[in-house]
Amino acid sequence: MINEMDNVLAVILGGGKGTRLFPLTKERSKPAVPLGGKYRLIDIPVSNCINSGIVRIHVLTQFNSASLNRHISRTYRFSQFANGFVEILAAEQTPDSPDWFQGTADAVRQNFRHIKSTHASTILILSGDHLYRMDYQKFIRRHRESGADITVAVTAIPPDEASEFGLLKVDDEGRVVEFREKPKGEVLETMRVDTSVLGLEGEEAMRRPFLASMGIYVFSLDVLEKLLETPSWVDFGKEVIPSAINDHKVNAYLYNGYWEDIGTISAFFRANMELTDVLPRFNFFDMESPIYTRPRFLPGTKVRNAQIINSIVSEGCIINESTIRRSIIGIRSRIESGTNFDHVLMMGADEYESLDELRQNREIGRPDIGVGKFCTIRNAIIDKGVRIGNNVRLLNENGIQEADGDFFCIRDGIIIIPKDAVVPDNTAV
Repeated sequence: MINEMDNVLAVILGGGKGTRLFPLTKERSKPAVPLGGKYRLIDIPVSNCINSGIVRIHVLTQFNSASLNRHISRTYRFSQFANGFVEILAAEQTPDSPDWFQGTADAVRQNFRHIKSTHASTILILSGDHLYRMDYQKFIRRHRESGADITVAVTAIPPDEASEFGLLKVDDEGRVVEFREKPKGEVLETMRVDTSVLGLEGEEAMRRPFLASMGIYVFSLDVLEKLLETPSWVDFGKEVIPSAINDHKVNAYLYNGYWEDIGTISAFFRANMELTDVLPRFNFFDMESPIYTRPRFLPGTKVRNAQIINSIVSEGCIINESTIRRSIIGIRSRIESGTNFDHVLMMGADEYESLDELRQNREIGRPDIGVGKFCTIRNAIIDKGVRIGNNVRLLNENGIQEADGDFFCIRDGIIIIPKDAVVPDNTAV
């Protein structure tokens, strides 16, 4: 039986240096940043593809791609009798392309020979740093049935958010007639549309009168190849899509579910904290469209006399006599007695320490991996492999928005302890 998605290739854009997510991207690419206690950002678009029947996937990266490579190679292994794959295409210098990727479109251009070699007729372009669940089959089916050359996924947004996105204007048939990147003032007002044209109803259409591009596109292969012939067009949102509107049929496809661009520390932290809601807007418990990740075969979490309130605790943790409130505890986390968490994202650890290593920590006066006794931590991100001593207070009581210390950063008022950092006993931030 032929799957209508067999001739579709998904291309996931890994992004640039990820400076807005620093220091989480100091040693890893943006798609490799941990999410929700046990996942990584790349798991979202890859899982959406698999659940949509799309099993041929390229991931384009150029910065710190080692951990992403490792995660993908250990997670997404299709049968040798199937044609599925998830492949990393890292930036490489060639006689034709001696430079790094200059933008989203340039990344696809530099890898186009690999894309073309798959013989796919439809190319799905995705971002690696968004949180959402989407059935791409419906998206691609609409693209084909409408006879479009390009289809852009859009989400309807209210006026107070509109200036932060690339906005599209459509006609009564859903064809894109104008595209503006983050317009302001009077120009912004000209981008208002009747979103009921794309399916919103009544008050909802009035409340959300702007269409924001989600950075998700479907191209027919021949159209994409032609558009990439102009070397000065290096970005899909800034150059390719606005230019294509004049000569090609570019349609909009309304996605009306939860979607969050988590490219900044504040957005990333908020999206994680919202996962602890009683009814979260993004639900990892949806087994009809599961989010896949690497199976680690860890023991169940051990909790001793702890109070855990509205939180998520991943596998393989040890939590002793602590209070955990509105927090996410990542795999292999260890939290000692008397410690209090409030709105904390703890990413956990890649391995356990052995008894010999724990003994050595005592000898050299180094904290164990995890969080020590009698600590108070609020509104913080604790990256993997961090060692926090006893009696540590991470509270940012002065409300500092941006700062850099020897073993911490503050971004958007959120304290971040970078990967493998050591926080001594009695520290206060």
